[in-house]
This record gives sequence, C-alpha cells and structure tokens, in this order.
Amino acid sequence: MAKTLDSDLAAPDVAGQPTAKVRRWRTASWAPVVVLVLLCAIISVINPNFMSFGNAQRIAQAAMIPLVLGIGATFIILMGSIDLSVEGGLTLAAVILSLLTLNGANGNDFGILAVLAVLIVGASVGFINGMIHVYFKVPSFMATLGTWFMGVGLANALLGGMAVRINDPWIRGLAIERFLGFPWGAWLALVCLAGAFGIQNYTRLGRYIYALGGGEELAVLSGISVVRVRIAAFTLAGVFYAIGGILAAAQLGLGNAQIGNGRLFTTVTAVVVGGTALSGGQGSVLQTLVGVLIVVVLSNGMVLMGVPPSVQIGAQGLMIIAAVALSIDRKLMRIVK
Repeated sequence: MAKTLDSDLAAPDVAGQPTAKVRRWRTASWAPVVVLVLLCAIISVINPNFMSFGNAQRIAQAAMIPLVLGIGATFIILMGSIDLSVEGGLTLAAVILSLLTLNGANGNDFGILAVLAVLIVGASVGFINGMIHVYFKVPSFMATLGTWFMGVGLANALLGGMAVRINDPWIRGLAIERFLGFPWGAWLALVCLAGAFGIQNYTRLGRYIYALGGGEELAVLSGISVVRVRIAAFTLAGVFYAIGGILAAAQLGLGNAQIGNGRLFTTVTAVVVGGTALSGGQGSVLQTLVGVLIVVVLSNGMVLMGVPPSVQIGAQGLMIIAAVALSIDRKLMRIVK
C-alpha cells in the first residue's frame, strides 16, 4: 500500500532482497488496516447495530470531508512539510460558494461557475502558501499558519459574522441526494481519491513529492526543481481543501466563518494514523483513506457505546500520539526537535 521511489530510497541487499528497513516499512503499512478490522470487530460485538446499512451511511457521511482534506494534507506531509491552512482554505471556500451560488442573502446564482471560482480560490490559497514557503524561506508551519488566519479573517469580513443559507439544489444535493444509498458527496470524495492516487503513482509530480520527502539534497542532485514541486504540491492541496469546503457547505446548507472549526485536528490525525510518516517520503493517499476510516469508525463506535464526548476527544489524542510514535524510526533519530 505504501509507495516508495523506484530506487526505493534504500537499495536491496546483496541477495537481491529488500533491506530490513524496507521490509519493516511494508509490514508497518498494513498495521492501520489490521487496526481498522479489529476496531470494527470489537465495536460490532459490543453493539451489533454498528454493522447495519444505516450506520454505514452515517460513516460515509462523516468520512467524506475528512477524506478530501486528508488527501490534500497527504501530499504536503509526504514532502516532509506541514500545512496548517486547512481550516482557512475550507472556510474561505465555503463562504465564497455560499455568496456566489443561489442563496438567501443576495441575487447571485452562478451555478457551476461558482464551483469553478471556489476551486480557483482554493488553488490560489495553496499557491500563496507555496510561494511564501519557498521564496521567503518561511517554514511551512508558519507560512500556512498565517494563511489559516488570513482565510478565516477574510471569510469573517465577507459575511460580517452572519451565516448565508445555500438554496442551490445541486450543491445541497451533494449531501441530501443519494446513489446506491450513499450521498453524492461520498462518491465525489472517492473520485478525488482516485484522482489523487493517479497523481501520486503515475505522474512526475507524485514521484518528485516522494523524492523531496526522502531527501531534498538527493532530489536536487537528481535535477528535480524543488521550488516548482513544492509550489505545485501546495496548490494541489489547496484545491482539495476547497472541495472540502464545498462538501462542508453542502452538508450544513450554509456558509459561515466557523464552518472549518476542528477540521485541522481531524485531518492531520487521519493522515498520521493511516501511516504516512511526518518525516516525509513514506505513505500514500490510500493509507489516508484507512486513517480516515479509523478515526470516523472510532468516533462512531464510541457514540454507539455511549462514551462521553470528553472521553472521545481524549481517545483521539492518545491515538494520534501512538500513531506518531509507531511511525517514527527512532534508530535514525539522534535528536528529537
């Protein structure tokens, strides 16, 4: 499931077999799948309603936004960077969509053009992240932290603290209308996953992202333009955050400046729990799917079992700490920063 460069960033041993490091990573990449299966089994024993089709629909509804956001964040983390602008990009996208599509606040009704405008806005936010990061030499943590607050602040300025109801049937249909029992938004999330998988595995950008995560110095020596790859990756992530904003607005039926609250924690948790290494170079969007399902299934299961919300938050915190601890090869770390 986990992808590495063709050179594998770790050559085979003299017998032509993968090195111990590669074998260890391949084994570890399946650990989240095992955890997901065990989690489903345990919850099913405690509460058989977990396996009902209705509950599967609820899980799909809850997973579609974290999946799209997690896909965008995966590309950034694979480079060894971090993107904190998730909530800012999503909030700005949702607010602009609510103002451009058929709504209860003005006479706008741009339809599909509103969606295209939102995607362009998302790409622009990501592009700005990349430009600040690579040209001003600002760490990705700080650059995206700034755009997070800028996005939320701009959304507040556009709405003045109000909420705008979305009346467009096509947008609302992403959350309300269903195909084979599941909302169209869930199917859109799977389309995004398929597209991201194609970019990750069958394009130069995908290979170069892995190369940067595996070692930027080696990537430069190989002739890879670090500047272009980083800007492209942040721009791509911004598009996925904008799609997440569209789904969030469709799900709530409105746009407001608080619509993105709490999304960052869930996004990073899902990516890391899925097995993508924060150090970069190891992981995949498919592993992010598994991570999203683990987070959503755990939350859903705790609700079915009557676990208090405060305990649920604590359990998620412990889960992300455990996931990070298991994903780091401490033998290669002399200093923990």
